[in-house]
Amino acid sequence: MKKIILAACVIFAFIGCASAQPGGLNLRSQAALILDAEHGRILFHKNADAIMPIASITKLMTAIVVLDANLPLTDQIFIEDGDVDILKNTRSRLRVGSSLSRRDMLRLALMSSENRAAAALGRTYPGGIGAFVEAMNRKAFELGMGNSYFVDSTGLNSANVSTARDLAKLVDAAEDYDIIREFSTTAKHAVIFGDEDRSLQFVNSNNLVSSSNWDIGVSKTGFLSEAGRCLVMQAKITGKPVIIVLLDSWGKNTRLGDANRIKKWMETGFARKVRG
Repeated sequence: MKKIILAACVIFAFIGCASAQPGGLNLRSQAALILDAEHGRILFHKNADAIMPIASITKLMTAIVVLDANLPLTDQIFIEDGDVDILKNTRSRLRVGSSLSRRDMLRLALMSSENRAAAALGRTYPGGIGAFVEAMNRKAFELGMGNSYFVDSTGLNSANVSTARDLAKLVDAAEDYDIIREFSTTAKHAVIFGDEDRSLQFVNSNNLVSSSNWDIGVSKTGFLSEAGRCLVMQAKITGKPVIIVLLDSWGKNTRLGDANRIKKWMETGFARKVRG
């Protein structure tokens, strides 16, 4: 997809604050942005430049950095003690000592937000996690994400921050990767641990990817107490590609409710008036 985010920023400056809440669209998320990805027009914005923790939305950048490095996806990666989350004490179904291919680690990090998989991907990057984080921030700079900063590959640290506007650029970049599109929208996947003779079924953390009412190209969820519930997507609504960023939604289903409100708002025609 042609990169049109810069043009979107120019249009945003032109339309001004008067259209910040167009058509009575009332979203519960604390920050939000809706971008017409075909024409680069911002259809809706709410606190789009507020710098906020982004939780596991971080894993989209993790995937981009891994894929840009052209590391062999067939390599087996072992889960080590250092991959265990001692910051938030989140649970994982990946046991220490178990192994999966880099491909499966990437799939689990994207579709089910597996923290140990994301930690292992960063740890096994050439130069280790320090070099990986440097690559994340370098990529953010390249994408024009001037209000974003990364400190780990999982998003468990609340110092991973960004804005709704910056994350629209990240989603736009992620859409260029076939693997990210496939893995982030996979509804469920069974992985086989050959060294343990067992298999586990994993499901996508965004149940909208299973809905026949949605046509989603890229998806990522996130949650931390400091970040609230977050959701970013690239989806087609009324046949047009749209980027949706929702940050700091409180309540288990609020971000999904906001996404469905956006879809209905666009389908009823008001967004077409904004597109002009």
